Amino acid sequence: MRAIQIKEYVKGPSDLRVTDVSEPKPKPDQYTVRIHASGTNFFDLLQIQGKYQTQPPLPWISGAEFAGVVTATPAKPKNGQAKYKKGDRVFGTAQGAYAEQLCAAESQLMPIPKRFSFVEGAGLFTTMATSYAGLVTRANIKAGDWVLVHAAAGGVGLAAVQIAKAFGAKVIATAGTAHKLEVAKRFGADYGINYRDDKWWDQVLALTPNKRGVDIVYDPVGLIDKSLKCIAFNGRLVVIGFVGGTWEQIATNRILLKNISVVGLHWGAYARYEPGEISNVWERLFELFESGKVRGTIYDETEYVGLESVGKALTALGNRETWGKVVVKIPQDGRSKL
Repeated sequence: MRAIQIKEYVKGPSDLRVTDVSEPKPKPDQYTVRIHASGTNFFDLLQIQGKYQTQPPLPWISGAEFAGVVTATPAKPKNGQAKYKKGDRVFGTAQGAYAEQLCAAESQLMPIPKRFSFVEGAGLFTTMATSYAGLVTRANIKAGDWVLVHAAAGGVGLAAVQIAKAFGAKVIATAGTAHKLEVAKRFGADYGINYRDDKWWDQVLALTPNKRGVDIVYDPVGLIDKSLKCIAFNGRLVVIGFVGGTWEQIATNRILLKNISVVGLHWGAYARYEPGEISNVWERLFELFESGKVRGTIYDETEYVGLESVGKALTALGNRETWGKVVVKIPQDGRSKL
């Protein structure tokens, strides 16, 4: 099969090459999936350069998010009976998504929602669960809340915008360009503010009732310190990540004076500490998918087709040229349609 195999770390995505490799051999509890679409992520950029917090032993196939069709079920299902059968459409995450096939455990797979394409499915696994858990599990969002979503045109940002609106919140989106703010509004944001503006937090305050500030700040960037200037009394700050590249330090007296809660969200850690919450989050998300209140957030201004285009897709992602989820279509040579 064809895949992007990493035999040695590269300087950047333009150095990635597609090669022929052996087809993957599933473990007794694994499914084999033919990949129809692969999602891109910022951590892919770090991993191919050897800079990520977890690195597979060389050589390995890059990529982590995917959607496709089950072609083989486990010889020895973990729970005695396989959840999926041959031909089922699934999405998930597993090392080796930049390839024509991969093997994955049942816990790494989910059924593609009925209304979603393979391309949309490939962008669901990381962003949707992260945003739902951040806003609902950690921040206890409720109808009437004012929510500030930073980097709102990104993958987790657009997911957060939609989920917040589904719960009846007012959403203020921030982004670095006018175009990205338009995208955030297209997905439901009520207001948009450029976080490159001087004192953008004053604009946030002016939008809220009586300038009281927002109830929830959803931050995947690293803007917690400045967000303290526009959060309401009893507000909740949700730390999702540090795409901006800085680990912030904030004065704890400011947390005390406004009765603020600062919570983090490490979605991947739930598999170890609270596995039951994972199924709960996905159950609620599928209800939102079925209702049409939450849809895929696929970047559609440039089409990336074929494994050869992965490098270009990752370059665009790393240069902040895109919005939402950047997904690469994997042609099926007439086997099935995307």
